[in-house]
Amino acid sequence: MSFKLCATLLVAVGLLYPFSDPDARSGVLASVWQTGWLPVSAVVLAFLAAVGLYCRSLQRCLEQVGPAARAAKPASVWLMFLLPYNFVEDFFIVGNVSRSIRAEAATNARLAGLAGFGFVSGFGWCAAQIVSLLPNAVGELAGGVALLCWGVHWRLVAKVNRLLSAPAERAAAPDTSRSPP
Repeated sequence: MSFKLCATLLVAVGLLYPFSDPDARSGVLASVWQTGWLPVSAVVLAFLAAVGLYCRSLQRCLEQVGPAARAAKPASVWLMFLLPYNFVEDFFIVGNVSRSIRAEAATNARLAGLAGFGFVSGFGWCAAQIVSLLPNAVGELAGGVALLCWGVHWRLVAKVNRLLSAPAERAAAPDTSRSPP
């Protein structure tokens, strides 16, 4: 737990730095200053709504995974809304969901054809999200990469949800339409 708190403190410093140093107001904050708070607030609200839908998808995934395969409680995904703690906790949430999917895939034939469990795309968006805090072009590029990886991860989780919620395949019934030879 101390690692999470120390890392969160570093993230908080990174989040506050551009507000304390006018020369650091490039990147995303430069867009805020140029565009204005009202349009940016609308974008932020839309983004938070998307995060809510994403959390619901992650929660549904953990609910559908068997209890023995679950690496975390389904409701734990909502910690993504605890700023700035979420920047660190997101790594743990994504790791827990990915481990749960992998464990479920080991015993559930519905997930047999799954190519990955979301570790790469999940940790990719988490890491890029941290780098996006840099107040320069690298931060802006990382923000785009984070959104792309987030979308890929969300799509994988949605696929897992569809596979897990699909009705179990019925055993093939004997074909009685043929007449005996």
